[in-house]
This record gives sequence, structure tokens and C-alpha cells, in this order.
Amino acid sequence: MIEGGRLRRALLGTTATVVLATALVGVAPTAVAADARSQQWYLDAMGAEDIWKKSTGKGITVAVIDSGVDPGTPSLKGKVLKGWDASETQGDETDDYSGHGTTIAELIVGSGAQGGIRGLAPDAKVIPYRVSDTERQNEQAVNAFDFSEAIKAAADSDAQIINISWGSDYYHEESREAVQYAQAKGKIVFAASGNDAKKGNKKHYPAAYPEVVAVSATTREGVVADYSQHGDFIDIAAPGSQILGYCDKSLTKYCTTDGTSNSTALASASAALIWSAHPDWTGSQVLRVMFESAARSDGWKPGTVSTYLGHGIVRPNANISRNEGNPGDANISPLTNEPTGGAAAGSATPSTAPSANPNPNPSASASTSTDAPSATASTQAPDGKSTSGAPVAGSSESAAGTESGGGSNTGVIIGAVAGVIVLAGVGVVIARRRRAA
Repeated sequence: MIEGGRLRRALLGTTATVVLATALVGVAPTAVAADARSQQWYLDAMGAEDIWKKSTGKGITVAVIDSGVDPGTPSLKGKVLKGWDASETQGDETDDYSGHGTTIAELIVGSGAQGGIRGLAPDAKVIPYRVSDTERQNEQAVNAFDFSEAIKAAADSDAQIINISWGSDYYHEESREAVQYAQAKGKIVFAASGNDAKKGNKKHYPAAYPEVVAVSATTREGVVADYSQHGDFIDIAAPGSQILGYCDKSLTKYCTTDGTSNSTALASASAALIWSAHPDWTGSQVLRVMFESAARSDGWKPGTVSTYLGHGIVRPNANISRNEGNPGDANISPLTNEPTGGAAAGSATPSTAPSANPNPNPSASASTSTDAPSATASTQAPDGKSTSGAPVAGSSESAAGTESGGGSNTGVIIGAVAGVIVLAGVGVVIARRRRAA
């Protein structure tokens, strides 16, 4: 809700939590590392080892707008650049007041050192922008415009990708303008679709803004998670259930969590992998290729999108290893079909809006520098009639063994042709146009 003129927000990665025996303190690193890696089922399902032979996210930077990111965890050492505390509360952007932001950062870029989470794009870097959640707003005075200002600061930074694993049920004009500004600067903005599908399933913002890639969540079995909010604003899906994350702000042990926060981080990491592999691409091209190479069922009619999975389930290996997806027009967004800044990852990004960065140098390195590459994309699905009640099935890729080209004991299907159904409803694949709110 909005109280006192402030946008009230909720973290989107903790709908179900079970503590694991995966402590980072007081346990032999090798034993913890083996256990932690065994819990990261989605890396095997996505063929991460195969992907990393060709792309690791090197040269790409992801802005993480969240509760802060602690650069001192073993898995994040040397990976966190100088950011900004937009909330203007006690501490700074490196003081994670909940553990959520540090989890998101590790899911994207973690090295896996000393038993930490191995990120999907382990050689990318992150820039933290700390904003306040509802609880923090109730506890202390905060910058009422921290969220929109953080997005604008991220848009002005060296980050090519902006990850927002947060959301609200309310449209907020300042935030809408901020994501429009980011798109004009050539950034890709990913946001969580929300975890309240069974509690009203309202549109979630900023995910529902036309300029933002709304990410829904799938389970280990490849089905759409029953908590994952859905509607005509969904753009793409990624694994979100049974994902390791920090249990609390102490950052001493991991729990398994369910939520679209997790799927958003993995979508951002997927974009980082593709952009790193194609540094001359723009953000629009990276996103277009993500859409075109996403996992779908055999019966998924071309030119249609799903209200549950959008264009399908993220599948970076489809482009990186098999060159699937057509990057298309460098300067036209596949989200809005409108011109963008169109800069490649390694070049200066032209702006169509005046600079609005309250932090003049948000990407100055706090630990190590970054070499930025670029991106790809695909044409937006055209308007059309819905298919004849076809169930939402996930992808044309199955199983980690197939994706990686080798055998696998996981048996996991992340949207395989036979494995994906919708838990939360009928799941008809439909065509839809992005609408301005």
C-alpha cells in the first residue's frame, strides 16, 4: 500500500523457507561447497557447466536494487562495485538489512567460494542500490523517493542490466518515469512478477510497466509455481522454487526459498551470459534473443505468449551454444516496439532524457573494475488470437543432460515439452500487446 506518500514494497523471495544444514560459518568449506552446489538444481537443468565454457558473464555489470549487498561474503569478494544507499537510512549500500539483496547478488554473480552460492553468471559484477522495504519504512525515516531514484541512478551507471526483485500492487508515476528513463538509456530492467497469485493476483509493479521485463517463477519440476502472479504483463519465466538463499541478515546459513525474486535474478544472469557472449549487441537485441530462444512446448503457436510464462522459460544455452534467436533491430525494444538508447554494452550509452543520477559516480569500483560488453533481442510477438485452449507447456529443452550434452542424475525438466503444466489455472497460451498503463 501507499502510506504517508511512500510506496510500500515487499521482498519477493521468501514465500516458503526451510532451513538447510548449509552453514557458512564453522563448517569445513569443501563439505559445505559440495552440499550447496548439490542444492543448486537449476544450474544443472540449465546446462550451466556447458554455458560457462563459452560465456561466464565477463564484462557485464548488473545493478541490484534491493536491501543492500554485503561484499564480504566469500562468494561475492571482488564482485561488488561501488553503489549507493538511496534510502538514506542507517548504514550504506553494503549493509544488507535483511539478507535478501546479498542472496540476489550471489544468485547472479556468486563465485561459490567456501561453500557460497555459485551464480549463473559468475564473472559478471554487481552494483548495489539500497532501498527501503515496508518494515524499514516503519522503523526509521527514509527517502520517500528512494526506489525511483535508485532506478535512475542505475540507469546512469555502467550497469547494462537492472535487477529489481521487489514489487508493489500500486502504480507509481515516479517509478514508471524511472524505468522509461532506463529504457531510453539502453538498459534491460528485470522485475519480479510477485508471489500472490493465490491472494488476489493483482498486477505487480514495476514488473507490470511496459518497459520492464516481468519474470514469473517455475518449479523444479518445470511447472509454473502456484504462487507466481500471472497476467498479460508476464514476459518470461525462470526457476524460482527451492532456490538457496540466506536465511536472514546474519548471512551465516542458507535456506531454500520460493519466489519470483529468485527467478528474476536468474533471468538477469541469463541476460548477462548472452550479452557477454555478444558484446556488440544492444539491450534490445539481447532481450529479443532471450524471448525467441526461450523454452516452449511443441504445441506453442508461433507469435503467441502465455499469461503464465510470457515468451517461455529462460534458456541462455540455446543462444550461446546453438545460436538460437534473431537479434533483430538494435534500437527497437521488443517490449514496447519503441526506439531505445541502442548502445552496446561496452560503449557509452546515449540518453534521450536528462541525467537524473543523484550519485555522480555510482559505478566507481569498491573492489575491482569491470569490462562491459553488450546484448541481443527478438521481435515482439505479434497480435493474434489465442490458441485453441492449448495448455501452457514450458520449453523445447529438457533435462540437464540434454541441455549440457551429457548425462545427468537430476532428471529435472525446466519446461520440457512433456513436463510443464500450469498449477494456478487453465493456462491458455494467448497473444497480447503490451499496454501503456
